[in-house]
Amino acid sequence: MIVIDIETTGLDPLKNSIIEIGALDFSNPYNRFYQKCRIFEGAEIDENALEVNGYNHVELSDINKQELRDLLLNFIEWIKPIKNKTLAGQNVDFDIHFLKESLRRCGIDYVFGWRKIDLHTLVYCHHLKNGINPIIKNDFSNLNGDKIMKYVGLPVEPKPHLAINGVLYEAEAFSRLIYGKLLINQFKGYIIPSYLNS
Repeated sequence: MIVIDIETTGLDPLKNSIIEIGALDFSNPYNRFYQKCRIFEGAEIDENALEVNGYNHVELSDINKQELRDLLLNFIEWIKPIKNKTLAGQNVDFDIHFLKESLRRCGIDYVFGWRKIDLHTLVYCHHLKNGINPIIKNDFSNLNGDKIMKYVGLPVEPKPHLAINGVLYEAEAFSRLIYGKLLINQFKGYIIPSYLNS
């Protein structure tokens, strides 16, 4: 599977633009992709998104950065040799919706399949399997990224949020949940909770 994390200028793939794509081949975690692009012309910018990813308006429109189309083509080229192209991530539907709309905008076919693996689902099911009540807020699951990292024995992801960091943390969380073992060497100092080894 390919663990993916995308940074954008907001939450709406019809109005907001991709600005970063980070990805990692879960079967070969040293095979990574991380590139940035400038926003497409007319893209809306949500100031709340910039608080999360740390960008400013000047950086988003920097003509020295590649265009969105080039970023997408580079990403597709990177995934070609990977045998299992199933997309995975935390709240991965968000990333997939942005990929689909951005590819459509650039006249590029969607080549990523229709099934995906969501980190939230795995953690939620792991809670149930171990007799733990998942965290609920306003009648819905409240297992966000920070809570998931804590559950798997990792620190909160650094701020501002960068796509490559998201990918590394999420891939490590997947490995701890699925196999109960380390995947990314930078996390070897963080003990894997005993309930992930059962």
